[in-house]
Amino acid sequence: MLKLWLRRTHLILTLVSGLFLICLSITGAILVYAKDIQRLVQPQLWTVENPNNNNVIAYPILLSTITLHTQQPVTLLMPEQNPDYAWQAQLANKQYVSVDPYTGTITHQYDYYRTIYGFTMALHRWLLYEDGDGKRPLRNWVSVCALIFIINMLVGVYIWLKPKNRLKRLVIKPKAKLRILLYQLHTVIGMYLFIPLILIAFTGMAFNWKTQTQAVLEFVTQNTVEPRPKAPSIEVPDTIDHDNLAIALHKALLIYPDAELFRIYMPKKASEPLALRVKNPGESHAYSWVWANQYTGTVLQSYDASRANLTTQAWNFKYKFHIGDFAGPLVQIIWLFIALTPVLFTVSGGYFWYKRHYR
Repeated sequence: MLKLWLRRTHLILTLVSGLFLICLSITGAILVYAKDIQRLVQPQLWTVENPNNNNVIAYPILLSTITLHTQQPVTLLMPEQNPDYAWQAQLANKQYVSVDPYTGTITHQYDYYRTIYGFTMALHRWLLYEDGDGKRPLRNWVSVCALIFIINMLVGVYIWLKPKNRLKRLVIKPKAKLRILLYQLHTVIGMYLFIPLILIAFTGMAFNWKTQTQAVLEFVTQNTVEPRPKAPSIEVPDTIDHDNLAIALHKALLIYPDAELFRIYMPKKASEPLALRVKNPGESHAYSWVWANQYTGTVLQSYDASRANLTTQAWNFKYKFHIGDFAGPLVQIIWLFIALTPVLFTVSGGYFWYKRHYR
């Protein structure tokens, strides 16, 4: 009786969330290579050429050049480590620009969510819907679908463990009938990949349900995630020397000389400091910060995330793990395959339901 109830639960959960899981699966697979696809189909917008091997323009000059050409202050500058990639910047009006860091030429001005990557990410994370207040309520439904998927995976593992001859059922016979072949693929792939699939779904939930997923990690590791220090506030002087911005940038970059610069956050308010987000050696992603006073040119505070405890390091690893960008191209290919497996589970599960009820 329990086995029959679990099978029905397994099927019902699939039917409830199936279409959304297919959407998340396909968009997740596309996101693995979405930026590469952008550069491939529109190289004139996202890549640059530097035949004379020029150095990139100094950051303050580049920021001023972008502002001059767009008539909008820059709020965020995103440098690239690859010398062939154009840099991106966000403007005060929420528009983005693609800029050649060697010449300061604006190659493209765009709405982030109208790009291949931005559109796919919006569909993947909140199903494109945004209400009049700028909120994205369907993010919760996406997280619910991820949670249903985790529960379904655990139910599937229990169903596999219950009968005898478990290992003999981890075999795929290519010449079997379609229904049997689909069942074998459904079971075998699900069993071999259930751990990475659960972790990918869990890390996806962490982007929305931060408090809840962080609590789970802290319970499992019996430790706490270290909070990032808050950005300090600064006093606005009566007279402003704009040259001190360059000094502040220079000094901030010297704090972690071996780090990769990931983002430069320009102050949106007069009392906010200049902020640099960097990736220190030993970090999976850029979670270290430096804050500097753009009025005086002094460094105010820094945070080295590479020295955080293991629980914090695990928490910070969630983004790179979720997208499969942590161990080279081979892992990305594997992640592409893994991302598409929920499509197989949903389609085959729907097929089994149809055959049982309409054979």
